[in-house]
Amino acid sequence: MLKIPTVLTADELIDKAFRKASKVTVTGKSRIDLIRKKNIAKISSVSDSVSSTLKRYVKKFPSIDNLPPFYLEMVDLLIGSDQLKKSLGAADWCADQVKRLSHSASSKIRSSKSTLAIDEVRSKYYGRTSSLVKQIGKDLVFLGEARNKIKMMPTIDPAMRTIVVAGAPNVGKSQLVAAISTAKPKVASYPFTTKEISVGILELNRERYQIIDTPGLLDRPIEDRNEIERRGILALRHLANLVIFLIDPTGTCGYPVDYQESLLKSIGEQFPDARILVVENKADMLQIKSNRISVSALNKIGLDELNNEIAKLLLDSVQHEIDEK
Repeated sequence: MLKIPTVLTADELIDKAFRKASKVTVTGKSRIDLIRKKNIAKISSVSDSVSSTLKRYVKKFPSIDNLPPFYLEMVDLLIGSDQLKKSLGAADWCADQVKRLSHSASSKIRSSKSTLAIDEVRSKYYGRTSSLVKQIGKDLVFLGEARNKIKMMPTIDPAMRTIVVAGAPNVGKSQLVAAISTAKPKVASYPFTTKEISVGILELNRERYQIIDTPGLLDRPIEDRNEIERRGILALRHLANLVIFLIDPTGTCGYPVDYQESLLKSIGEQFPDARILVVENKADMLQIKSNRISVSALNKIGLDELNNEIAKLLLDSVQHEIDEK
């Protein structure tokens, strides 16, 4: 995602432009010539400051139509794509109007014969420019909030093979991601610790993979999922070359094993093409007979076996894609 500058409010933008204009200096052949040039310079300064700032916002926000599918849906979920387009359009319109008014005002000043007429033209320009900027005040506030949300989005390389760790809340997803990758997600012993998507790098056999820690999921229809859960669903839908579905067989996560199995089945039905590796966590607390890989993310038990299986499955997926081509 691009680095978006801090978005000023309408009042901040106007104050900044007028302060800058008050500091302009010019020279003139006569008093009227000096006044004429100084007011034209002030108008030009205000116009340049307002217009260039608004145009920079429009340029620095990501183009909605060119976003990868994951980011497109994330922007729509967190911000609202339609409102973002509308507010960026309003900023662009205002920038053009301010420029157009400045050309007209400067032209009038050049033909003005008195200082009173010159002051009146400049005063009207200032007033109209202020009105235009205040007209898009709500759009600027929205863009400021949107910028802050975009800034918090994870940086993901769509070209890199990706592992998504999913499961019910508090099964140890963040702990596992922290144990096998460079990611440092927040780890705590209560549900819904993970409210954002965090990304780390996992290196296996000289290959680098993205591994993503997602918010906990609950077994319910997609339309009933909250914003936090839906971020995890977006990662599963658009990013996963491999899904590690983590199960807590001890039930200490607060969700019975049957519930977690039902969630696993639901994920399999929603994403029938997904390559899913089911892993049981908290092996330090409970060992059960199972064909699944068993680990303890907390005590780093079983991680070598898990990494070997991850490498094998990702290598198989690459070969499968080659064969399909």
